[in-house]
Amino acid sequence: MSEPKKLHPGVKLGLELGPIALFFAGYVYLKDRVFSIGGTEYDGFIVVTALFIPLMVLTTGILWGLTGKLSKMQIATVVLVVLFGGLSVWLNDERFFKMKPTMIYLLFGGILGFGLLRGQSYLRVVMEEALPMQDEGWMILTRRLCAFFFGLAVLNEAIWRTMSTEAWVNFKTFGLTAALFLFFMTQGGVLSRYGIEKDRDGE
Repeated sequence: MSEPKKLHPGVKLGLELGPIALFFAGYVYLKDRVFSIGGTEYDGFIVVTALFIPLMVLTTGILWGLTGKLSKMQIATVVLVVLFGGLSVWLNDERFFKMKPTMIYLLFGGILGFGLLRGQSYLRVVMEEALPMQDEGWMILTRRLCAFFFGLAVLNEAIWRTMSTEAWVNFKTFGLTAALFLFFMTQGGVLSRYGIEKDRDGE
């Protein structure tokens, strides 16, 4: 069985974050415009969403082609983008696409929570190779991340239902990314306490 191909971190980051950056740029450029297509008027948000869906599928396909694998999280994300983005475009209703992050975080939180109910850390299955830790450390980190995902789902619902589309786009582009980064940055105590050092070569 062949090993997954290694990909330069910069290329991987570009493929994962590039569609989000282009979505934001497209929205800023088209947000005040209305397009008449087939006798139906679509605002800039819907048009950008329609362009984002195939871009997301394309970059995910390229990532799969270059590495030979996709994580379950990446597969679930692209499926939900196609589903909820497609509904927004088809029904000309931006609410469905705004609900997409809620569904993603509920799904991830639910999966982690199901594992916790079984006394297991499904997060460990995904990240153990890159982040070796003792069992107790994995359970603590999984409980925290599970609660964090549910919190993000609630926050996304509150923002898109009570604030403007522009505020939601800013939150989706910058707020969610920053929140995930800050979450893992604040878990240093768990990682240092329960982390397992990899054996050095020759020792």
